[in-house]
Amino acid sequence: MAARQTNEQRQDSPLKKVLYHFRQAFIAVGGFSLAVNVLMLAGPLYMMQVFDRVLSSRSIETLTMLTIIIGGALVCMAAIDMVRSRVLLRVSIAMDRELSAPALGAAITSALGGRGPSVQTLRDLNQIRNFLTGPGVFALFDVPWTPLFLLITFLFHPILGGIAVLGAAVLFGLAILSEITTRKPLAEANAASVVALKRAEASVRNADAVEAMGMIGGVMRRWDADNTKVLEPQALASERAGYIVSLVKFFRMILQVAIYGVGAYLVIEQQITPGVMVASSLIMARALAPVESAVATWRNLVSTRTSYRRLNETLSATPRRAVAMALPAPSGRLSVERIVYVPPGADAATLKGVSFELEAGDMLGLIGPSAAGKSTLAKLIVGSWAPTAGKVRLDGADVFTWDRADFGLYVGYLPQAVELFSGTVKDNIARLGDAAPQAIVNAATMAGVHEMVLHLPKGYETEVGDGGEILAAGQRQLVALARALLGPPRLLVLDEPNSNLDSDGERSLLAALAAAKSAGITTVIVAHRPSILELCDKMLVLRNGVIEMFGTREEVMAKTTRPPTRISEARPPRLGRVSAVGGGTSEDAS
Repeated sequence: MAARQTNEQRQDSPLKKVLYHFRQAFIAVGGFSLAVNVLMLAGPLYMMQVFDRVLSSRSIETLTMLTIIIGGALVCMAAIDMVRSRVLLRVSIAMDRELSAPALGAAITSALGGRGPSVQTLRDLNQIRNFLTGPGVFALFDVPWTPLFLLITFLFHPILGGIAVLGAAVLFGLAILSEITTRKPLAEANAASVVALKRAEASVRNADAVEAMGMIGGVMRRWDADNTKVLEPQALASERAGYIVSLVKFFRMILQVAIYGVGAYLVIEQQITPGVMVASSLIMARALAPVESAVATWRNLVSTRTSYRRLNETLSATPRRAVAMALPAPSGRLSVERIVYVPPGADAATLKGVSFELEAGDMLGLIGPSAAGKSTLAKLIVGSWAPTAGKVRLDGADVFTWDRADFGLYVGYLPQAVELFSGTVKDNIARLGDAAPQAIVNAATMAGVHEMVLHLPKGYETEVGDGGEILAAGQRQLVALARALLGPPRLLVLDEPNSNLDSDGERSLLAALAAAKSAGITTVIVAHRPSILELCDKMLVLRNGVIEMFGTREEVMAKTTRPPTRISEARPPRLGRVSAVGGGTSEDAS
């Protein structure tokens, strides 16, 4: 029963699952560490034999043979240590390959869940990978063999062993003290760093607005305040850690003096030999070296532990879609069944029992005031978000559980905030895939952007820059429209597709909508301007998360444009405009 629960926990945690997969490699590294630590005894034993045998016998042959034997042992130790490092390097690379995609997916899912865009998961993974290839990890593998060295010093003499054990106990105590005194400030610094970097990323993304409106001073002041929240606890932790490292160094020197002093006394009393005295000092130094290294790299160890916990929690909390078999190509029949959506961390629902159906080839205009839930409904229709209750179905299949790669073949989506990927125009229209050139051209032609692309410096091979920065906002929107039309899809969802378009761009959009209608593509258009709703068969008015009206375009438009029946609905009288000369008013002629 307990074993089954452990396996289930590993299945629930992708990070633990990957680490469990490499368990044999970690066991092998532990074995290599044992071999390395045993071979570390070669140096002390060599010194002991030199002092006790070679110097007393003046035998060059003995010195030569001892040197050859110890040299071979040290070569073996270096080779095993190299293999140990190589294994951990390979594990870190393999782990990164296994987890980098899920980590990026978790970051994307977090952004979809309303927690804001962040690549903190990738930073955490990078921290763990770097730790596995750094010196700190070897201290963890070497610490378990410290008792072996302490036992050997006891075999030399109980008093020497007692000094070594006392030294190990004090250093372990200092390591625990370092953990206790630095845990809280380092946790605060790490949490503040995540917030500060998120805000800095947002400032960089909005660089044009920051520069245009003179916000650079405010941005820098906020960064300075955020950075102070990082630096202050970080400095406190570093200060405390520095004190402890100094204490460790001081105590190490005291131990070295103590073991030599006591060793010399025991030599004088003829209880041990000079070789044993020297060997005991070297063995004690080796026994305490991993502890001292762990204290020196404690900050890195704590940061790695924090990254591990955060990455593990993020990956475990990220909802994973059920694996589904590929389904037949849909006709485009859309059914929204009593959809309720409550954003993460919110108490009130954005959508409250929304239901409607579209037949294949229908074109729906989705209108309503701001914050009515239109963009939320669009994201639910394309399966980016999972509804809190209810279902969205395409040809009867739940769009959220549909295999995403397969589902994407039949769906086109133009979000409200348009951003292209770094790469070429071709890459963006092809959805970063290997679409056929003719399919790319067909999508661009359908979106009315083909001629514009041909006039770019390198045509479809033109690099658009980070976020599509070399293109104008309207051009980016049309390229994104072409990306949505690739295929062509069976379901097309456009969220404010004309928000950045001029009159020519809007004509291209209307032509694209007409082509989509002719091709029988089921289309949902979220819009404020009525000009692009002329081709719609049906319209839906959403207000406060509920459907206010749904029907044919003629029926809905007739109701929304009816003359006011109450005085409160009447249009207010037009005010005269202030004259440019003399401050009088003149009647507005518009």
